[in-house]
Amino acid sequence: MSRTAPRRLALTTVALSGAMMMSACGSGAEAEQAGATSADGAAVITVAVTPVPHADILQFVDDELAADAGLDIEIVEFTDYVQPNVALDEGSVDANYYQHGVFLADQVTQAGYDIVGLGPISFQPMGLYSESVTDLADLPTGATVAIPNDPVNGSRGLKLLAQEGVITLADPDAAVPTLLDVTDNPKDLRFEEVEAAQLPRSLADVDLAAVPGNYALDAGLSPRDDALVAEDTSDTTYANQLVVRSGDEDDERVQKLYELLTSDAVRQYIQDTYDGAVVAAS
Repeated sequence: MSRTAPRRLALTTVALSGAMMMSACGSGAEAEQAGATSADGAAVITVAVTPVPHADILQFVDDELAADAGLDIEIVEFTDYVQPNVALDEGSVDANYYQHGVFLADQVTQAGYDIVGLGPISFQPMGLYSESVTDLADLPTGATVAIPNDPVNGSRGLKLLAQEGVITLADPDAAVPTLLDVTDNPKDLRFEEVEAAQLPRSLADVDLAAVPGNYALDAGLSPRDDALVAEDTSDTTYANQLVVRSGDEDDERVQKLYELLTSDAVRQYIQDTYDGAVVAAS
């Protein structure tokens, strides 16, 4: 039976500083948070997510599975890919669930975060979408193509285009190719780097857009039904993980939550809810 829904905060970058003050005020607050319990004695764990599908999957876990595991999950939603790691690094959340290992490695390198992933949970394939063409072969010369402005997810769009023969990359196996690695662009495509959350809205203004799966879902787009081409769901390179600060991997709350997120019940929920637009990766 479902419990009362936890506090579920939706945070934008503008609201971040206030949320930080509310959620944590230094190491003392972190220690207090780590030992916090809810009214029914469950251990509280605060998790940052992006809205779809991560917040919904986590809500299912909290409603249906967490009580029996002695957990109370507080869900904090962010609308971009940057702030969940900022929140984790600064200690205002205990974990986040939204990023894949390639993005995590890049964030650790670029920002110096001391954070680690526990393993794959779910995967949303990126797709190439268009409102003006129904086949990549019909993409006109000089077409405008929007890709995510973060290097890791931008590279996924470039790899999809290369996979379909639209462009050629210097090293197709490179982990994070950039526009500088495009060695052949026979259609003279013009690339625009756009914040990932804005890519679905950009479809009216560009010929093609590479949209990450979570933002496609949030916009009512299906990688399987609406994309001209999408990533192979059997490849879990970009599977999203539960991520925590280094040293917290063995925290009992973290271990319990990871066990629930990789359970048969969650696999079934993902299969029943997303019809292939999200797949369980564990």
